[in-house]
Amino acid sequence: MSIMIPAWVNGALQPVEKLAAHQRGLRHKAVSIFVLHGQEILIQQRALCKYHTPGLWANTCCTHPDWGEDSADCARRRLNEELGINGLPLEHRGQVEYRADVGDGLIEHELVDVFIAQVDTYIPTHENPDEVMTTRWVPHHALVAQITQMPQLFTPWLRIYLSSHADMIFGDIAAI
Repeated sequence: MSIMIPAWVNGALQPVEKLAAHQRGLRHKAVSIFVLHGQEILIQQRALCKYHTPGLWANTCCTHPDWGEDSADCARRRLNEELGINGLPLEHRGQVEYRADVGDGLIEHELVDVFIAQVDTYIPTHENPDEVMTTRWVPHHALVAQITQMPQLFTPWLRIYLSSHADMIFGDIAAI
């Protein structure tokens, strides 16, 4: 079954098969979620079977809305599908647009609705092995340092979020 995502073709938003959108470098809708516990961010290592950026570390969760799906509904759905996380209150932090080569001739050109969820305790995750290898909590400042030292271990979009959009996404913790 092919997944149809919202992408712009000739200036109009229309359903496009997900892989084709990446092969053609089409601008398309996406969502990214960051689950935060104080100054710590829950990050995931992408499954090795992913068709792009396998094994790289990314934000808590990210995906593309299905055609006609609301971004917040998509974010909630995907947190459950990838990590078994349900019921978190999500806060929309804004939109980010980026274009990045993700290897093998694929381009992510995304207009991303970014959401955060603040948690008071470390929450359990139940990783879907088709999506996620593992997760870990990392302090914001340590994540920035790790990305600076070994950028090849992290997805292009996570590097972009932390280098260019940290204030919008993380607010006060980005300044620490």
